[in-house]
Amino acid sequence: MRTRTAQYGGWLAGLSLAGALALTACGTDENPGTTDTSGAEKLGVACATGTVQASGSSAQANAMDEWSKTYQGACGGATINYQSVGSGAGIEQFVQGSTSFAGSDSALKPDEATRAAARCKTRKAINLPMVIGPIAVAYNLPGVETLNLRPAVIADIFSGKITRWNDPEIRKDNAGTTLPATGIQAFHRSDSSGTTENFTKFLSAAGGPTWTYGAGKEWKAPGGQGAKGSEGVAAAVKQTPGAVSYMELSFADNANLPTARVANGSGAFVALTGESAGKAVAAASVTGTGNDLPLTIDYTTKAADAYPLVLVTYEITCEKGLPAESRAVVTSFLSYTASEKGQQQLADLGYAPLPAGIRTKVQSAVGAIS
Repeated sequence: MRTRTAQYGGWLAGLSLAGALALTACGTDENPGTTDTSGAEKLGVACATGTVQASGSSAQANAMDEWSKTYQGACGGATINYQSVGSGAGIEQFVQGSTSFAGSDSALKPDEATRAAARCKTRKAINLPMVIGPIAVAYNLPGVETLNLRPAVIADIFSGKITRWNDPEIRKDNAGTTLPATGIQAFHRSDSSGTTENFTKFLSAAGGPTWTYGAGKEWKAPGGQGAKGSEGVAAAVKQTPGAVSYMELSFADNANLPTARVANGSGAFVALTGESAGKAVAAASVTGTGNDLPLTIDYTTKAADAYPLVLVTYEITCEKGLPAESRAVVTSFLSYTASEKGQQQLADLGYAPLPAGIRTKVQSAVGAIS
């Protein structure tokens, strides 16, 4: 992962994030918070004291771990307790009121939004895109350093139609590379997962008629092996020669796994970097209304040098009627994570910040939370 610092750092250094975001949570689990200014110099935000409980996306886990350590180091009276339980479980815990906010790899579905609104005292729960989490197709194939995969081939691999690495459909896109006859061991998430939802959305949109299993947080295709969480699938691939799986890039990098170059809608094979993922998200459209900002990704984008397989992680919270006692720590912490300093901290963790146009909308929406 650390080898990607130069890739991400130069791009991130050019980004500016005007002002600090003020984000509050809907939970009642925190100790009443107070603010001070001791962290202002280090973090650019006023510190708060108290404990925040949050949970959800495992794709966000590496970012949350890094952010929490930095924030708590500067703000000694604060504790950020983010549990990597998967997007589905995180949303459920938020809806039930046991956490202040949920991290999710996908926006709330209509039924989830209705239940979340009830938790928010009949006020709307909003989806705030926060960080781009590029999805890597990571593999364990000794001797193969570069691998090109078309979406249709990825669909055939994960539906069990292609079972050997030297299959003709893989070979024709990898001229000059010796592919072994090793059997393919495809791993998928066994838990409810926003990463699975985004991956299967990609296969549904770009994989062609070969993918007939739709999209969703639960894995539906036959065959393969399940592993829990992004951590679990990364470990499984690392330990299994011939294995392949989908995971947020930071987990592939942490495990030192190579990642495939994926063809976008133009047919060009694109390596996964923060810049190439950001180009795909820059072409996304906001489909919500008002301060609700779910994004629709074009998985068949033909944008030059755009890596098409991406997810955007959201922080989900209430728009109005937030309890005053929960505001201080959550506002302070998430103001930091959304700041330029916070975003730069992710430079060598395999994440990419939001494009400026989308980020501006997020700033406006967060400023309206009360």
